Amino acid sequence: MNNLLGTMPLTFSEDNSLQYLYLGGNELEGKISPSIINCTMLEVLDPGNNKIEDTFPYFLEVLLELQILVLKSNKLQGFVNGPATYESAFSKLQIFDISDNNFSGSLPTGYFNCLEAVMSSDHNTVYMRTTDNNFNGEIPKVIGNLKALQQLNLSHNSLTSHIQSSLGILTDLKSLHLSSNLFTGRIPTQLGGLTFLAILNLSHNNLEGPIPTGEQVSTFNATSFDGNLRLCGFQVVKECYRDGDQEQSLTPSSYNEGDDSTLFGDGFGWKAVAMGYGCGFLLGVAMGYVVFRTKNPAWFHRMVEDTWNLNKKKTRKKVGRRN
Repeated sequence: MNNLLGTMPLTFSEDNSLQYLYLGGNELEGKISPSIINCTMLEVLDPGNNKIEDTFPYFLEVLLELQILVLKSNKLQGFVNGPATYESAFSKLQIFDISDNNFSGSLPTGYFNCLEAVMSSDHNTVYMRTTDNNFNGEIPKVIGNLKALQQLNLSHNSLTSHIQSSLGILTDLKSLHLSSNLFTGRIPTQLGGLTFLAILNLSHNNLEGPIPTGEQVSTFNATSFDGNLRLCGFQVVKECYRDGDQEQSLTPSSYNEGDDSTLFGDGFGWKAVAMGYGCGFLLGVAMGYVVFRTKNPAWFHRMVEDTWNLNKKKTRKKVGRRN
């Protein structure tokens, strides 16, 4: 958090004992030097919030003691496939933050399989952030193996398909951000069992159906689900209806969107009633005006009476034929 300019150190000597390297919040440019692998004791690397322009630094995989890796808010780009060189890459990593860059492709499933420290519940702070990138594809099922995860932020990407039900296995999860993606389908009912979840943001996707029940999920308001027009539940003030054994959201044409059939029965809506009333009113005014101008309503009375008698005769004839 200074105004340091220039590049990161280009040379790290062998056999050094550096454990923590915080360079975040400066104006550093260039790349991360591969010679950083000489820092075999390094536990924390944070060059976040700079202007580093590079691809993902795969050479960091050999730093076996690395617990915190923060590369956020730089100009990094390309794929994050990994592991590239080391099968036990990032085995001690607890914080993995590559948010606000230009990474693309699928989420780094290979690394998810290596994060042994995140698969154990022995740590107090464990989180993963890939926010504001260009990741696409599905959330991998193996995300359910990262049982120690407390914060997961995958928002503002182009992730597709359904939200993985395996997220419901992450019982330590306190914060889940999946907003501004392309997720479809229903919200997994398993999320209703995350009793420690304090922050939930699923807004601006294409989700549908009922919002899961559960004591914790019920505490979230409409902002957690904004931008999903086909969701239903009390949080979004849209009722659900049952189709067989499944609940579905009411479509706009059948819920609170001016549907005529809900008021006057099928095929006879308020519009038809209004049109009939309007025509009758205009006819009555016209007749009244004629009577008033002629000041001789007798002819009008005789016309109405003749019409009435004619209708009665027709009715009697029809009844006689039926009998």
